[in-house]
Amino acid sequence: MTKQINNPFILALKAYNLTVEIHHHSAYQIVLSNDTPFNSTINGQLCERIHGFLIKPQVRHFCVAEKGSLNVLNIEPYSNIGLELSGRFQEDQDYIIFNSPTETNTFFQTGKDTFDIYTIIDALLSKLPTVHYDERVTKIVEYIKANYFKQDITPQTFADIIFLSPSRLASLFKEQTGSSLSKYLLWTRLRQVIYLTLSDKDRSLTDIAYDTGFYDLPQLNKYMYEMLGMPPKALKHNSDLIQIY
Repeated sequence: MTKQINNPFILALKAYNLTVEIHHHSAYQIVLSNDTPFNSTINGQLCERIHGFLIKPQVRHFCVAEKGSLNVLNIEPYSNIGLELSGRFQEDQDYIIFNSPTETNTFFQTGKDTFDIYTIIDALLSKLPTVHYDERVTKIVEYIKANYFKQDITPQTFADIIFLSPSRLASLFKEQTGSSLSKYLLWTRLRQVIYLTLSDKDRSLTDIAYDTGFYDLPQLNKYMYEMLGMPPKALKHNSDLIQIY
């Protein structure tokens, strides 16, 4: 048996007066201005007064938007949307620049003349194919959703749930989701970290790290840098949560 599961994995933030150091991360990233143009340096190339960009994972870049705010969409690369975005790049192309709201709307096929981040997200979601998972994979996905905060989860934990060897389960999960089990668990934890960080800004980051399955704050910071290119404290006071899908 198979079961349909939606698997877009979009993390959408609004960042104010953003200036970040050069970095890279494992997500596809879409950065779009809400108001005024901004500057970004991508792979050593200065892009001035742009409206936005789409960038591949692991491409070094930084942004300077000293006025106004930016929409930042991080998209997990193994998700259906991540795979769909990968097909929009030409050979040897690492990023795509948008010089105006019109270019942005045309690229994402929104059918709109004025820019709206929710319209962009809706356009991305509309491209999703229907995905049917093996019921054993479904059980693992549901287990992770309910138990991501447990620190003692191991490959054997998953294998015991569906009575497969760890190696056979790893192969099946990768085949159906595009992700390793460890990365799927990590992304789930990080999405919850960001949700808690931005929805309860008085809560300590150390408590959030413990409550989402990380051993301590340094471990959380390490994985935030690796996957999203920034520590949670960079989001805490200069960002608002738009939506996690």
